Parts: sequence; structure tokens; C-alpha cells
Amino acid sequence: MKTECAKNRLLQAISKAEKITSKHPTLPVLRCILIEAKSGMITLKSTNLELGIEIKIPAKIHLEGVVAVPANILFSFISQISEDENITLEVVDKNLVVSSSSGKAVINSYNHEDFPTLPVVPKEKTFTIHSKDLVKGFKSVWYSASVASMKPELASVYVYGDDNEVCFVATDSFRLAEKKIYSKKLKDVGSILIPYKSVIEIVRVIDDVSEEIEVDLTKNQISFSFGTTYVTSRVVEGVFPDYKQIIPKEFTTEVVVLKQDVMQALKLATIFSDAFHQIVINVNPSKKVFEISTRNTEVGEHTQSMAAAITGEEVNIKFNYKYIVDCFQSIEADSISLQFNGLNRPMVIRGVSDSSFTYLVMPMNK
Repeated sequence: MKTECAKNRLLQAISKAEKITSKHPTLPVLRCILIEAKSGMITLKSTNLELGIEIKIPAKIHLEGVVAVPANILFSFISQISEDENITLEVVDKNLVVSSSSGKAVINSYNHEDFPTLPVVPKEKTFTIHSKDLVKGFKSVWYSASVASMKPELASVYVYGDDNEVCFVATDSFRLAEKKIYSKKLKDVGSILIPYKSVIEIVRVIDDVSEEIEVDLTKNQISFSFGTTYVTSRVVEGVFPDYKQIIPKEFTTEVVVLKQDVMQALKLATIFSDAFHQIVINVNPSKKVFEISTRNTEVGEHTQSMAAAITGEEVNIKFNYKYIVDCFQSIEADSISLQFNGLNRPMVIRGVSDSSFTYLVMPMNK
């Protein structure tokens, strides 16, 4: 193999592929990027067996071939080469020689025949969504997924089609986030569970992209295709909870308040919170009182009152403030609605005049 290409394009592709490698104890080739030179293109592939990526970039091919080299070594070396230089990749004695006008390096290779084949997802169930909307959908809910893998369906982001909307949902059983994104090209695409860890890497790959992405789903795989990039992920076998049953259709108390005021109150609450991150939300409609208080016997206590529009019944209820803070990144509105149904019932948070995002938080019993 011998090929020549622009450094900036090559480095951009390597930086994305390098993130999806794995230090697998029995498959060292998973640390590698597979590089194939053929038909005027360099194809770079990497996988951690959960997630795989293939990126093609144009190149001048002098001699076709394939090689597998450690991703971190390749990225570290090429990132130090001057920006305006072209890079030559050549296989010599089965190892990869990377050279530019200023120098060269020899990188030991692995047996490329040991590199796993990336699955190709058939175009059975397909929809198209803009990259920015896909990123927004994932980022709006991913923090609510469980970090433990004992229940894989909870350590996932649930994605399904509903009329002309793509719905993203995640829950760890203590809180739940749902984000709906409009998609005019949506068909009957069913539903799928994407592992939380894979979602993080998918977002890293597409975060700087601004174009339409084709999403293909099957029972076992999901893929994302755009330009000359192809990403595929294993999906979780399992059934996501019937979450719509736990979202209250009605409420007995509602507080409409500025998002910034609540965020500031919660920041102050962290100074005085206890080991359980406990806060108390007190709503008294007759006295027009909405306040957040916290107390730590070793530090002291604090109460913050806020101006709010309050309707309904009196409420005094405890929450973990960390679970509340997380959702504000998903709410674009300046004002938020906090909805309650009494003690031991979840609080629902939404942006005012925004039905696309719903956040549910369970109260604390302590």
C-alpha cells in the first residue's frame, strides 16, 4: 500500500475513529484503525465491538493495500505534523511508514485479517433527521440513563417513531427525560434501545456535522450514514418500561417560575445540602410562597424564596437537587412549569409553551 492525502482530512478522520477503539484483553487488534487504500479513497475503520465507524477520504492511491495500526500512536504522530503538509502512508515490511516533507515514522502493525467486519445494516426501517436535531435529542435525555448495567434497558436511550416525531427517552428509575423531535420524513420505524455508552460516542462523531443523517434500524443494529461516514451500533435486547403510564395527565399544584431563579436557588442549596443532596420545595398558594430550602446539621441551613405564578394546593416535598439541575440544559424556554400531585408523587418539569420536552423526578423518602 502507498497513498498520499491532505493532513487535515486524515487527522480529522483518525480523531473520530480513534475514539471508538478498545483495549480488549484478548483482541489487541481492536486498539487499531484499519486503513484501506482503494479506488481513489482511503477508508478508515475502527470498532469496540459495541460500536463501529467507517470514514472515507479522497486520496492519491499509488498502490492499493490494507494495514492495521494502533490508533493512539497514529493520531499522536500525525497531530504533530505541520498543518499544511501532505501525508504519505506506505506499507513497508508489513509495517506502516508515515512520512511528510519534514520527517517520517515507522509504526508497527497488527494482522489486519484479525480485524472484525463491521455490520452493514439493511435499509428496512429508515428515517432521515438533521444532525443537529439528532444531537439535541440524545443530549436532552442521555443524563437520565442509568450508569449501571444490571438492567441494560435502563442503561440505554430509547428511540422510537411516533407519527411525525422521533422520541428520545431515558430513565434510571429515579428520573425520566423525554424529548420529541419533528421529522417530516418519518415512516414506521418501530423502536430501539441504544446503549448509553454508545450514544456518547455517536454524539462525539456527529456533533460537528451539519447535514441530514440517514438512520437505519433492525432488531440488532442501528446505523447512521452521512457524507462518507458510516457509524453502526449494537442495540439492547429488552423492553423499555411503559413510561407514559407514570407521567401524570393532571396535577394538583403548578408553579411557573423563571428558570434562572430556580438554577440560582439550587446553586445556593448545594452549599448547605447534606450527604443525600436533599432539598425541600415548599409551595403555599394562599400565601403566594414558593421557596427552596436545605439544611445540614454540620454546616447550617438556607431558604431561597422566588417570585412565581402559583395555582392549586399546598405542597412540601423533598428532592435530590442533582436530579433537578440536570434537566435545565434541555429546556430552552426562560420560564419553566413545575407540576405536583402531592406527597410521594413525582414532579414534572417542562419549559413554558414547549411540549417537546418532559422531565419527571421522583421525590425522596428520607
